[in-house]
Amino acid sequence: MSEALTPERIRALPKVLLHDHLDGGVRPATVLELAREQGYAALPADDVESLSTWFAQAADSGSLVRYLETFAHTVGVMQTADALARTARECVLDLAADGVVYAEVRYAPEQHLEGGLGLDEVVEAVNTGFREGEEIVAAGESAAPAGPIRMRAMLTAMRHAARSREIAELMVRHRSEEVCGFDIAGAEDGFPPTRHLGAFEFLRQENAHFTIHAGEAFGLPSIWEAIQWCGAERLGHGIRIIDDITLDGVPVARDMAGAIARAAQDPAAFELGGLAAYVRDRRIPLEMCPSSNVQTGAAPSIAEHAIRLLDALRFRVTLNTDNRLMSATTMTREAQLLVDHAGWGLTELRRLGVNAMKSAFLPFDERLALIEDVLKPAYDA
Repeated sequence: MSEALTPERIRALPKVLLHDHLDGGVRPATVLELAREQGYAALPADDVESLSTWFAQAADSGSLVRYLETFAHTVGVMQTADALARTARECVLDLAADGVVYAEVRYAPEQHLEGGLGLDEVVEAVNTGFREGEEIVAAGESAAPAGPIRMRAMLTAMRHAARSREIAELMVRHRSEEVCGFDIAGAEDGFPPTRHLGAFEFLRQENAHFTIHAGEAFGLPSIWEAIQWCGAERLGHGIRIIDDITLDGVPVARDMAGAIARAAQDPAAFELGGLAAYVRDRRIPLEMCPSSNVQTGAAPSIAEHAIRLLDALRFRVTLNTDNRLMSATTMTREAQLLVDHAGWGLTELRRLGVNAMKSAFLPFDERLALIEDVLKPAYDA
């Protein structure tokens, strides 16, 4: 079955994307054009091909900190309302052309104030772009092999800064405008999620949704704090949950290839620690991003990525892009990598798509409609 899953066929399948950064998916040509318009002179290259190559190579360092440094250039040209609306609109068109039918795209409003915009103006500009993109797709004026796309925004606070409560209030203020949730992101080591307890307490009181980047570059304590102290509904990445799983008394990370092979035959052979068992039992979604994790050193390769083991052990795993520019990727490519390097087929891709839709920050009836009327019919045809 996997041999028949060509990129064209995968692209035509409906996909659900929960973890994608707006500033990590800007078109290279747009970065160049905006830089010229705004007089931004710090770009490391002056043509599309060279700039695309630089982003991919600079991000492919094995370090999350180095990976995050590449965002200075995309954020640097996203400081006006027009630039934000354009990048948001193009994001919609690019995702729809990739077969995405539902997406939650996140960005940090506090990083887009250098041009004089206020926080609310940033949100309004991005919302304008998302709605324009949806309308273009719905009118049939842009490629959308899987059908129309629904876009929702997530507001991110930077974990090294001190504006999380302010961004949480901003999110609640705009949630009637398809702003669906809150997140914290940035360098994980040294900046635990508990630094932002005030924001999370406020969000819970307001019945607002939130996810937390945790378990990407830092281990189990980050995941434990995100869930047990902060109340995260989903985990951004969460790949280090494997540190709490053993096979024959040995941590699975020591031999991921062997663990993956064993899981396919005997999933009951694995012992889950208290935190891993809690995450699985509570069906806490893991927003996994294979290519990004390989780039930052969180996974050794696609073939040995923890997504394979965690899916086999029936954690609620979802597949995501993280940063399409830095990882030179799409949802189609992420799926194709797992088809080519992990032997996945329609069954696995269907399961991850349904997992993601179940986990979306969208009202239950709308999630159910997308699962029953869009996802299942396409994969079961």
